[in-house]
Amino acid sequence: MKIKILTLLITLSTVIFAQDNFQSYNINIEEQLYNLPDVIFKNISIPLGFEAAYELKIKQPIDHKNPEKGYFYQRAYLSHRSFTKPTVMVTQGYSSGRNRIGEVAELLRANQIDIEHRYFGESMPDSIDYQYLTLEQATADLHHINEIFRLIYSGKWISTGISKGGQTAIFYRYFYPNDVDVSIPFVAPLNASIEDERIYNFLDTVGSDECRDKIKAVQKRLLTDREAVLPLLKWYTYGAQLHFNYLSFEEAFEYAVLEYSFSFWQWGSDCDKIPATDAPIDEVLYHFVTISGLDFFADASMKAYASHYYQAGSQMGYYGYKIDEFKPLLKSLSTDKNPSAVFMPNKMVVPFNNEVPKKAAIWAKNSGNKMIYINGNADTWSATAIRPSKSVDALYFFLDGKDHAAARIKNMTTKERTELVNALERWLELEIE
Repeated sequence: MKIKILTLLITLSTVIFAQDNFQSYNINIEEQLYNLPDVIFKNISIPLGFEAAYELKIKQPIDHKNPEKGYFYQRAYLSHRSFTKPTVMVTQGYSSGRNRIGEVAELLRANQIDIEHRYFGESMPDSIDYQYLTLEQATADLHHINEIFRLIYSGKWISTGISKGGQTAIFYRYFYPNDVDVSIPFVAPLNASIEDERIYNFLDTVGSDECRDKIKAVQKRLLTDREAVLPLLKWYTYGAQLHFNYLSFEEAFEYAVLEYSFSFWQWGSDCDKIPATDAPIDEVLYHFVTISGLDFFADASMKAYASHYYQAGSQMGYYGYKIDEFKPLLKSLSTDKNPSAVFMPNKMVVPFNNEVPKKAAIWAKNSGNKMIYINGNADTWSATAIRPSKSVDALYFFLDGKDHAAARIKNMTTKERTELVNALERWLELEIE
């Protein structure tokens, strides 16, 4: 009997000790957050495998060179595992409405700070002055966050991002090469101009001749049969509650038709599912709107992506639509030059200056060590991805047959994943399970 009582007491004391340790551990991270400058935080749901999670509001100058011009609060999410673990900065390119754990933090069993981009979502000043939406200012935001959280996380640091977030990770490393130990941009283009013609070359050569011919046939069919197509699409936009003031309805239609080939390859559509040339128009339209719907060119989308278009049209570059084969069929869009895919907020006119992307490309080629670029060779955006250079210690993956959504670590071959893990273990001086 005495043995059973003793065992029970030991068990109870162990549980109490564990609870006390757990409570003090949680208090410790919150005490650390309380002591950080420029950080407001609140508890959120804790992702599996983490000890705590918080939504953050981080005070940022509107103009880092002149802080007296005012501040805004940048939204971010902290997922905490341990003060001794590495820390991953996820650089979003757009808004970030919830806490999502990325592949890199899972792979490294790391802490993660997921950062909404300046001038997107809730990371907005009271009034928007687009002159402060620059790559210099956006990466200075990230540098400020890095400085703050290095006060509590002293281990290795990694930055990563997907698509425009991957671009942000590249520019961040270019401006602040010592902030992180490794950068892993996924499906990240680095565009050379406001109409990067490498996109045209990709669309003219990707896949088979047969598939590309089928894509063009859909585009020409839609434009040729517009009298049958437009009334049906009009009813579709009513049901979807789409409005067209920035672009007219017919302009949006023509843009969507031109966008079709770009989206087809970006999102990995199936050539075998393209309707036949003589298929009923309803079948062609259903296929079309699942790949290049008019919603992307409606007012709500123009508003949601206004900051993105400003960045593309002022510094980051983008793409256009080659219309040589479609000129006789276009009625609403100007045909004196290739239409641009950039839609500036309020149709403002801003000079384009791609000095930063050009310098970043040179830096990546000659000085961009400890970078891992992950792209899909079937993704349209792979056309303007950073290409391999023997001058730096970096890895370049162009995953075979993978599109913009599928070019991820989980879809790598065993050989590719082993190469990636070996590089991370070497650069970060740790062992990955």
